Amino acid sequence: MTYTKYSASGNDFVIFHTFIEKDYANDAIKLCNRTEGIGADGLVVLVPSSKADFKWLFYNSDGSHAAMCGNASRAVSHYAFTNSLVESNKIEFLTGAGLIKSCVENNIVETQLTQPKVIKEEFIQNGFVWHLVDTGVPHLVTIVNDLELYNHELCQKMRYEYNANVNFAKIENGIIKVRTYERGVEGETLACGTGMAACFLRANELELVKDSTFVYPKSAEELTLSIKNDTVYFKGAVKKVFTTNI
Repeated sequence: MTYTKYSASGNDFVIFHTFIEKDYANDAIKLCNRTEGIGADGLVVLVPSSKADFKWLFYNSDGSHAAMCGNASRAVSHYAFTNSLVESNKIEFLTGAGLIKSCVENNIVETQLTQPKVIKEEFIQNGFVWHLVDTGVPHLVTIVNDLELYNHELCQKMRYEYNANVNFAKIENGIIKVRTYERGVEGETLACGTGMAACFLRANELELVKDSTFVYPKSAEELTLSIKNDTVYFKGAVKKVFTTNI
């Protein structure tokens, strides 16, 4: 089997395509192992679909499923285009969160995310003001003045209480900086696309940022988040790291 490793904003993924749709959870655990496997945050398997260009099966590194991953959506779009799995650079594919649309221009990929859903309006807990929204997967967002307020133990507690990723966001000169605790990783991740989208939506709702702005995750890579006609777009560079046969 041929596997390709991609990096997108600090998130890394193992990707392959096959005609066989089955449970690849055990493969995800083995391949994503950073000591004995290829090493990655997640595994993405592309399989045929009669309703879109392809369908993805997404697994976190612990073998658990995730409906959506923003950075992975950009990585698989580039993979599908460069491996001639699609007919053009404009791509549509199915995820657990629904249909995703993307556009590939060299190493820059823009993804149109699924319609966000507010799960819980503003509430106060543990001294922070939170907002819970689903941008493909559920995200808790709190806006702070200092990202050093990010607390692993608190994030872990909130993650299990709400079954959601946890994001601390800081607004600085019209841009957003984000730190994210991610389910499946069970710790802070270098980047989370749907988390950045959730933070952008919250900041935009509060009129703290414009309808298009730069967002920087812990990896410090620059991404552009924008909203057009109530649809969120997520744009940034991806990198093919290597391809291997194991």
